[in-house]
Amino acid sequence: MHVFGLNLPKRIPCAPELSRKGKWRLELLEWHQAHSHNGRLTCRHFGISPDTFYRWKRRYNPHNLHTLEDESHRPHKTRQPTWPRELALEVLHLREQYPRWGKDKLAPLLRQRGWQVSVSMVGRILTSLKTRGQLREPQFVPVTAARKHLRRPYAVRKPKEYPVQEPCDLVQVDTLDVRPLPGVVLKQFTARDVVSRWDVLAVRTRATATTATDFLATLQKRLPFPLRAIQVDGGSEFMAGFETACQQGGIRLFVLPPHSPKLNGCVERANRTHAEEFWECYDGDLDISTVQAALQRWEHVYNHIRPHQALGYLTPAQFLAKGHTHMAAAKALTLTSRYTDEVKRLIP
Repeated sequence: MHVFGLNLPKRIPCAPELSRKGKWRLELLEWHQAHSHNGRLTCRHFGISPDTFYRWKRRYNPHNLHTLEDESHRPHKTRQPTWPRELALEVLHLREQYPRWGKDKLAPLLRQRGWQVSVSMVGRILTSLKTRGQLREPQFVPVTAARKHLRRPYAVRKPKEYPVQEPCDLVQVDTLDVRPLPGVVLKQFTARDVVSRWDVLAVRTRATATTATDFLATLQKRLPFPLRAIQVDGGSEFMAGFETACQQGGIRLFVLPPHSPKLNGCVERANRTHAEEFWECYDGDLDISTVQAALQRWEHVYNHIRPHQALGYLTPAQFLAKGHTHMAAAKALTLTSRYTDEVKRLIP
């Protein structure tokens, strides 16, 4: 490459370590030389101010291309420390003694020891000590450990190839926290068959592995078909004895990935329905026996009287009686596809 013009000597080849900005400024100056040294034209062509252009031009040395690099903007005169060395050592000693305390807490302690310092000066001293490497922050040990995921001896993720086409293929189980009055807490166990929308309900005072195991026995008695597989979330009530009971009964147990309640969407939607149509309308006594009897009557209404839009406005009992499994099979296939896609997203 040749440089045009007479005022500037021929430059040496571009240094490979020249930055992108330096190369651009070099190109700008060469363009300026190639166009009759017209500074205003160069400024308009590259969209820069004349002051900037002429500053680069004055700085440019064709034998030292690094003159086109950015210069340090550090001021020639910097602020010098105004505190004595003894005060810096006192701040260092206090900070090492109380490593979590900042300038706001150290300043009053220093004043109690006779030092007339401001909070901002203590902050500048701490910054200076860190910059020079005299003050090093200690390695803090966290007081809480990350929660470990317990290994499940029997429960697994639902396999992709697992078919959900007929009633009993998959029953989703979940709990609903009910607080009808201040200080009154009830736990509703809800089970829903994905295909037929048949629900089984029970209420307890607590959601534990023992009460969940008791609900499993209730579920097997009230379902109008044999139970093949259950899907639950990672709640502790579905571990221990509940998992052992499923294994002993030959019931497959599928557990959801963490933080994915929508994969149990059928039973989650059932909980909303029961909350709106039963609990928000219930005005009876809140002792367990009375509530359980009322909830069982509502379960009968839900399965034998209430039309379901997902079943073509049939009740679950009518749906099972007529054998409309083809409609539910298509719906269940869609739910299974969504479940598989979500699991792929949550678990690499």
